[in-house]
Amino acid sequence: MYPVALKRLPGNEDIPLPKQMSEWAAGFDVHAAVSETLVLEPGRRALVPTGFAMAMPRELEAQVRPRSGLAFKHGITCLNTPGTIDADYRGEVKVLLINLGSEPFAIQRGERIAQIVFQRVPQVTLAEVDELPESVRGEGGFGHTGK
Repeated sequence: MYPVALKRLPGNEDIPLPKQMSEWAAGFDVHAAVSETLVLEPGRRALVPTGFAMAMPRELEAQVRPRSGLAFKHGITCLNTPGTIDADYRGEVKVLLINLGSEPFAIQRGERIAQIVFQRVPQVTLAEVDELPESVRGEGGFGHTGK
């Protein structure tokens, strides 16, 4: 287990802290801490506050991901997905939402808007080299295996 400290920000006592919605859920749902209803028009994006900040061990990152129900039913998803929250960030967690649907979408205070999944981050070292080892794939990139 890795301890993650959550700090509810002032004025957000009514906003639930992140919570797993089922016993085996990978993600913790986060809620909108908007001061008034935010209408997200089709094609528009907004940075939505969540009313909390957190501190986690350096071995972790928090990935902000869309909620599948909002994406399927309304076309509401996250930009920069998954968004990474680094272990040394201490500001308010915010979610960058976009409306890819065809209708305006109203985001109400306290509504579940995204989920956070915590992942371990391996400590790596980078080394500059003159040559890379060969591989079967080589430089094959986007679409190199067909459709």
